Amino acid sequence: MNSIRCLWRLNNIQLQQIRLGHRIRGKAPIYCRTIKERIDELNYKDELYTTRIDIGFPSEKKNSLSAREDRIAKVQKAKSDKNLEQLARNLQLEINMEQSRKDWLQSLGPLHKKQIADHYAIFEHLYGEGFFVPHLNLEVFYDLGDGNCLPVYYGNVVKPAEASQSPIVSYESDGNSLWTLVLTNLDGHLKDNEKEYVHWMVSNIPGNCIEKGDVIFDYLRPFPVKGTGYHRYVFVLYKQDVQMKYDLPKVSSASLEDRTFQTREWYKKYQDNITPIGLAFFQSDWDKTVKDFFHTTLNMKEPVYEYDFPDPYIRPQEWFPRRKPFNIYMDKYRDPKQINKEYLLRKLKNEHPFRSPAPPLQFPNAHPFPKTMPSWLKLHEQKIRLKWGRINDV
Repeated sequence: MNSIRCLWRLNNIQLQQIRLGHRIRGKAPIYCRTIKERIDELNYKDELYTTRIDIGFPSEKKNSLSAREDRIAKVQKAKSDKNLEQLARNLQLEINMEQSRKDWLQSLGPLHKKQIADHYAIFEHLYGEGFFVPHLNLEVFYDLGDGNCLPVYYGNVVKPAEASQSPIVSYESDGNSLWTLVLTNLDGHLKDNEKEYVHWMVSNIPGNCIEKGDVIFDYLRPFPVKGTGYHRYVFVLYKQDVQMKYDLPKVSSASLEDRTFQTREWYKKYQDNITPIGLAFFQSDWDKTVKDFFHTTLNMKEPVYEYDFPDPYIRPQEWFPRRKPFNIYMDKYRDPKQINKEYLLRKLKNEHPFRSPAPPLQFPNAHPFPKTMPSWLKLHEQKIRLKWGRINDV
C-alpha cells in the first residue's frame, strides 16, 4: 500500500512542471501540437468545396509595362499643368463623370462588380463553385413615368411597385451576336430554398434588340413576401455561340410551379453553347402592392412571416436589490396586463362623460410633492406628469 502511494506521488511530481516559480499549464511540449500544425488545422479548406471555377470569358491580356508608362505619363502631365493646379486650389476643378465612368468600366470596373457580387453571394447561389467577371456592361432601367428612370446597379433597392413593368435593357453588341437574358429571384421560392423563380427569360436576342428575341418566360414583377427581408433579383446576360432551343416550356402566366428554376442545373446542361458575360442585380422588399399581386394575379392568399422571439430573460429576484428603483424592479415580475390596467384606471379616474378634461399643468415639476413621499414614488409621479414611459402605452 505504501509503495502505491509513493508511486502516485512520483507521477504527480513528474506531471507538475514548475519553471521560475510558475506552474506550467497544458500538455508537455513533446505531446502538444506545434503552432504550425494548429494554424494549418484552423486554415484547412476542402478543395472539393472551396475551389472556384471561372466560367466566363478570359480577361483581355494587356501589356502591363505600356499601361504603367501611360499612367505615369498622365500623372506627370497633370502635375505639370499649373492651370489645373490653380483650379483645384480654388475648388473650381470640374471632372467629366461620363469619361470617368468609361475609364472605370475599361479598367477596374469588371473586377469591382465581381467583388460586389461575391459580397452578396450572387455567384455562390447561382452556380455554386462557378463565377465570372462581367466584362460587358449591362445597363438596366425601370421606367417610372414622367421621363424618370430608375437604374439597376449592383445591389441598390428597387421597390416592387417601381418594377411592375419590364425594364429597358441595353448593352454593346454587333448585329451578328446572339444573347440570352435571364432574371431570377434567389430568395423568393415559397417551398424549396435551394431553387429560384425565373421572372424573365429571353433567348436568341439579335444584337441588343430585346424585342426581337424569343420570349420563354414573360416578365413577372417582384413579389417579396412580407417578413422575409430583402430579396436579390439578378439579371445575367449570356452570349450564345449558336441558335439555342432550350428545353423549357413557354410560360406567359404567373404560375409559380411552372417558373420554378435552378440556374446551376440549367447552365450545366447548356454550358457548351452559352457563356455569362453581363451582370446587374437589385434588392427588393415588401410593399403594399405585393398583397394585391398575390390576390389578383397569383390567385392565392398572401403568406406572411413573423419572427418568433423568445421571452426576455428575467433574473431571479433578490432579497435586497441595490441601486434599482423599487417600482421598476417590482414591475419586472408582474403581469404587463395588470400594469396597463392600473394606468388605464388612473386615466379614467379624472374623466367625466359630460365635462371637458382639466387643462394640463403648465409647469408640472413646479408643484411640490409631500415630504413623506419616497424617492422612487416621486420619480414615478414626475414621469407621469411629464407623460414619459408607460403612461403613453395605454
